[in-house]
Amino acid sequence: MSSEREIMSWEIFGEASRVLAQMVADDGYEPDMILSIARGGLLIGGALGYALSVKNVYTMNVEFYTGVDERLDVPRILPPAPDFVDVSNARILIADDVADTGHTLRSVQEFCAGKVAEVRSAVLYEKSHSVVRCDYVWKRTDQWINFPWSDKEPVARRDWAVKDA
Repeated sequence: MSSEREIMSWEIFGEASRVLAQMVADDGYEPDMILSIARGGLLIGGALGYALSVKNVYTMNVEFYTGVDERLDVPRILPPAPDFVDVSNARILIADDVADTGHTLRSVQEFCAGKVAEVRSAVLYEKSHSVVRCDYVWKRTDQWINFPWSDKEPVARRDWAVKDA
């Protein structure tokens, strides 16, 4: 892995989220719901919700990355998964911080398939090797990205390993 990194500050995040929202608006897409992929997509999902005047912002937890450039074999959707009741006509915008491999986004798109009318995706960054081509992308890069919410060591450590019952 290259030591060069893409650095996103809080100020750049603010600018990028507005540009991304403007792309969605300029395209004429009016989502009924924003589905944020936790954890990285939480902040961009909220920012898009405010910028696009969408109050229905949901969260979906997907585990894939376990460390810097370390991941599980396949993404796992963690409970509770969104319960899409009475949304068969809804337009959903999936929000995430980065489409790196794209496998997380693809698993969420597949989860939504057949349950809603239309699904589009918006990310701050997309990498060239992503298996998903997002509808709205602020910037394309193949560098590792330092986000302002995850560029420092945690103040508390948790054991995230799944334990057998």
